[in-house]
Amino acid sequence: PSGGQTLSFSPKTSGSSALPTLLGWPSCVFVVIAAVSSLKGFYSHSFSLSSLPLPVLIKQAEPVDESSVKKMILTFEKRSYKNQELRIKFPDNPEKFMESELDLNDIIQEMHVIATMPDLYHLLVELNAVHSLLGLLTVVDLLQELTDIDTLHESEEGAEVLIDALVEGQVVALLVQNMERLDEQVKEEADGIYNTLAIIENMAEFRPGMCTEAAQQGLMQWLLKRIKARPFDANKLYCSEILAILLQNNDSLCDLKHISIIQLSCSQVFKRHNPSTAEEQEMMENLFDALCSCLMLPANRDRFLRGEGLQLMNLMLREKKMSRTSALKVLDHGMIGPEGADNCHKFVDILGLRTIFPLFMKTPKKMKKTGASEKEHEEHVSSIIASMLRNLKSQQRSRLLSKFTENDCEKVDRLMELHFKYLEAVQQADKRIEGEKHEMVRRGEILDDSMEDEFYLRRLDAGLFVLQLICYIMVEISNSGIPQLRQRVHQILNLRGGSVKVVRHVMREYAESIGDGKTEEFKEAERKRIMDLVDSF
Repeated sequence: PSGGQTLSFSPKTSGSSALPTLLGWPSCVFVVIAAVSSLKGFYSHSFSLSSLPLPVLIKQAEPVDESSVKKMILTFEKRSYKNQELRIKFPDNPEKFMESELDLNDIIQEMHVIATMPDLYHLLVELNAVHSLLGLLTVVDLLQELTDIDTLHESEEGAEVLIDALVEGQVVALLVQNMERLDEQVKEEADGIYNTLAIIENMAEFRPGMCTEAAQQGLMQWLLKRIKARPFDANKLYCSEILAILLQNNDSLCDLKHISIIQLSCSQVFKRHNPSTAEEQEMMENLFDALCSCLMLPANRDRFLRGEGLQLMNLMLREKKMSRTSALKVLDHGMIGPEGADNCHKFVDILGLRTIFPLFMKTPKKMKKTGASEKEHEEHVSSIIASMLRNLKSQQRSRLLSKFTENDCEKVDRLMELHFKYLEAVQQADKRIEGEKHEMVRRGEILDDSMEDEFYLRRLDAGLFVLQLICYIMVEISNSGIPQLRQRVHQILNLRGGSVKVVRHVMREYAESIGDGKTEEFKEAERKRIMDLVDSF
């Protein structure tokens, strides 16, 4: 536009969407602009308003309502059919179907306006447009806009209808086939892959239950293949995010081969080198999170052992790189519970005690670089030691307990130091929570289950779970049959004004909350075992 004329956006008088106005004309001018700009290529969205004649810019479009959307979809169906017909008739003569190709592209660009009205998504399904769209490879950016997570939440009903149709049409399988044909050396095609991954992320966020089906439609294999490729780029980072999302929603998707590939991807770059950028660090954390999700499934802990995952994580701990924090988290997930018993024994056999106890004795100073907190580090280390005390038998258990007697029981001193640190933090949190409860009662408010859950989460944030792990270690070593350890624990408790009664209270609360996802028989047996230790303490 000339003469200082501008394109401005202002809210409509009715409805929640905002449509543009130009020179005071209420219109859908951006549809026209999008159609003209599409001639520059599907994946390129750059265009210059100054290059367009004013009459084109101010062309009055029909109001966007159910009638106009129906008309738009029917026009798309006609042009799509005509294009397919000409392509079949003249397969070796592109000039014959070039005009229909441009017409089809124009209407696809116009259909982007539907993404602003999710309550009309049902029309796409009712008029069979979803099936037609899935048959075209040039609609990736349209699908990305239609599945934008914020747009989907604007109209849950319309979004459900669209997602149902996409899932039924096996959209993920079609998108994966499309990605396999694209060459990422070409920028436009690399952008196409990025946009495709955005569609999958949007759908997975809106409907987590589809992750299993998506993985089985070839997505899992494609992601694992892509994260092995070098060098690092935005698409590789995005693949690591999608992989972490898939496994977070279904840990049973991982088998031994998958775990080995993820481990290999972690070790290729991060075993002896730090990530060079914040984005590369994010990818590293995504891969380790994916590995942790795999290990949530008990059967995968044995696969982790057979895939020599323990040796790799132990090596990363020794190298003292940024991957150390993530490796510690993976070890914690791999050794927890009775299913982690074999991993605990193997960890001692590969001299893992020499690695873990220096981290227990002193929290590394470089924690801020990795984005991890002191509490997170101390929680993982304490959890690993607690898992070993629970799972180790015979010689390996003796080797673990002997560590606590070394250098005049210095590790017991450190254990008690952590005990009082987290006990104080939890007591302060409890005091604040009690004050809030009294205030709520005074105002006549009801303390419902949701409020109690919120208070419990705040106690966990303050360090309750770490305190429970430390108290468990105290109780275990005190009942180990080594008088030296029991005496040292009680000696420090007495010197610092501690209380056996407080330790017992913490452990009873721990026993009550243990065993989520386990059978009732396991919960009962584990509670009895812990309470027997507490009574002997």
